[in-house]
Amino acid sequence: MEADQLIGTFESEAGFKALFDYATIGIVVINQQGVIVMINPNGEKLFGYHKAELIGQKMEVLIPTKLREQHIHHRTEYFDRPKVRPMGAGLDLYASKKDGSELPVEISLGNYQVNGETLAVAFISDITERKEAEREKKEYTEELEKKVKERTKELENAFLHEHELNQLKSAFVSLASHEFRTPLSTIMSSVDLLSRYDTEEYKEKKGKHLKRVKSSVRNLVSILDDFLSLDKLEQGKIKPELLEFPIEKLVHELVENFQPILKEGQQIKIQACDDRVICSDKKLIKNIVTNLVSNASKYSVENDPIEVSCEFEKDVIVIIVRDYGIGIPDADQLKLFGSFYRASNVGNIQGTGLGLSIVQRYVELLGGTITFESKQNEGTAFIVRLPCEKNF
Repeated sequence: MEADQLIGTFESEAGFKALFDYATIGIVVINQQGVIVMINPNGEKLFGYHKAELIGQKMEVLIPTKLREQHIHHRTEYFDRPKVRPMGAGLDLYASKKDGSELPVEISLGNYQVNGETLAVAFISDITERKEAEREKKEYTEELEKKVKERTKELENAFLHEHELNQLKSAFVSLASHEFRTPLSTIMSSVDLLSRYDTEEYKEKKGKHLKRVKSSVRNLVSILDDFLSLDKLEQGKIKPELLEFPIEKLVHELVENFQPILKEGQQIKIQACDDRVICSDKKLIKNIVTNLVSNASKYSVENDPIEVSCEFEKDVIVIIVRDYGIGIPDADQLKLFGSFYRASNVGNIQGTGLGLSIVQRYVELLGGTITFESKQNEGTAFIVRLPCEKNF
């Protein structure tokens, strides 16, 4: 049957014609050869064609080029077993407009018998707005999920930080109860004995106890300094203050100040020290070197030497503090910079286990690195590398 006859048959039914002409969706009718025989006004508007341009054309003219061959196969299958059903259920369907642009569509298929010939009727809806809404909803959901993950991570970090703080508080209480009690007891007993040594014959014993008092007071000051430094670091109160100064002068001043408080027979030897002027934070470098030299003295025995060197590698200053003391066991080396961590071989040597952790934080504030080389019972060398220009 010719297309004009089919159209005449359809249009003779007034109800169908009204539905066809005024439907708010596109309606396209094709025959078994896939030829378009009818298209309603909304279909023309949807695809940007006049019906005269489509009548007699293959249905595939409304299909994106890359999908046309596949559509021919599906169309043939449909006419073999025609039935009412949605097209491409669960798939994203697209149609092609006259200007070549694509639009997302939703299609339902039906069939119609006219004088023994089966015609397929496609009801086509433009779902651009729905797709845009879905895209916006998806983006909103993804953004919301991202924010939830970020917030969850923040909360996890907060809980972790709180847990770490609680551990630090517990460690502090444990440390304070031990480290504070010992020097305070020493001070109390020495002061009590000193009050009895008023005569010349007790001069030597008096000097011995005064030395014990001074040593204990220094230990307490050192402990308090460690805690104050840690607190300032945790609160972000310590910021590098850059200025130019000669590194050699600083190292010699530190060595000179340390000599009176070293163990019997210990000496600090300056192996090498460049007289170059550097730009860095003088106070932080002083704290770094002081802490490392103090440890070198603490973990060495009487008469053991301590070596300090200060050299340059291009724009990096390399400070090395070496001792020949008890060294660090292999099993302890990975944890050495942890807060309150002390090596297993320190015995009764006093300390907070905070010094190296604080030194590492100071070094990082200056944009540098700290490493070490150590062997048990042979000694340790700490190597600090710091940028010494203004642009770090």
